[in-house]
Amino acid sequence: MNVFGSLVAGLTNPIEALADVDAQLLLDAGFKPALVSEWTKAHKVYYGKTKFTRKQANAMKVAKSTQKSMDQLVYIEGRISGITDPGKKWDLRLALLSVSGNYDTLKRRSKDIVPEVDKPVPEPTMRFGRSQDERRPVIIMALEEDAAAIEFAARQNLGDGPAGPQMYENVMKRIGLRPDEDDQPSGIAPAVPRPLILIPLEEHINIMKGHGNDVILGLTDGTTMTGAEFLQQNFGDVLEVAMFHPQEGPVNLYDTQRFANQKQRDLARATMPTCPVPDCRHAADNCEVHHIKAWSRGGLTNMDNLAMLCRYHNRTNDDDPSKPHHGRVENIRGTPMWRSPNGYLVPNTVHPFGAMTLLYGR
Repeated sequence: MNVFGSLVAGLTNPIEALADVDAQLLLDAGFKPALVSEWTKAHKVYYGKTKFTRKQANAMKVAKSTQKSMDQLVYIEGRISGITDPGKKWDLRLALLSVSGNYDTLKRRSKDIVPEVDKPVPEPTMRFGRSQDERRPVIIMALEEDAAAIEFAARQNLGDGPAGPQMYENVMKRIGLRPDEDDQPSGIAPAVPRPLILIPLEEHINIMKGHGNDVILGLTDGTTMTGAEFLQQNFGDVLEVAMFHPQEGPVNLYDTQRFANQKQRDLARATMPTCPVPDCRHAADNCEVHHIKAWSRGGLTNMDNLAMLCRYHNRTNDDDPSKPHHGRVENIRGTPMWRSPNGYLVPNTVHPFGAMTLLYGR
């Protein structure tokens, strides 16, 4: 038997090999993590602790006699995953293991053996995927009558060519993201980029204290001035500007016409354009204000204690550092950064152009 034949033989009757499954060894060898997880679960079923020891031993004998492959064992666990009663789960597992034949035969026979589990009716919802090449998927689960209305509107006046792109343009017009026949936009306003000038302060300038709606800067000549006076003296009449310190991070936000509303939110957004949790794509504009030291634990609403987190990560953040579970966001030299439950700092590189990176290279 050649090497490939030996490999196939091992995977087509793997019960004994399952006893020595080593997840780390598989990962180090380059196996796909999802596959490693499935094999590890199969190992736990046949070699893990259970009060149904007789059924477990019987299952191993049946799996060996019917020469169940690794893929068949994984399929069986997925097929009975919705069964909550442990005893019934073992009975169904044994029934499926008893089916002789290949993968397709097992899949076909399983429909008669495993009862269908009633699935809850999905709630109407909307999700947005990750951008790629200036495109972003939008996934909607709609009420049937709403979906019918959307489809009817989308299919109006379709011409030659593929229907999909035409329906997309029809929907965009309906919600006001394209001009109507009179070239008059209506409905939803498009997202408008907000230009913001970032002003770096020198390290020797001290942030003395807050004063009303401004900050007091301490200079090396012993004098002080407000942030607004500093900008007027050094930058004159400019647009909306945000001031950052290399150690303190965001300091203040100024507008030559008026002070901006929600100043702290705006500074936090400029500091980190996305939720800081690794690989999270949610833009800061769609995030919630998060207290790095929880408000319930005495955390103040100061810039060095604020970060913009998406709704999900704001709720799963470990507010108690002594009990790591999901990871938590910390302020690292003026920039929010995620610390894993194991203590590692991991940046979010989805949008690496926060103010501290642009101004100070970090």
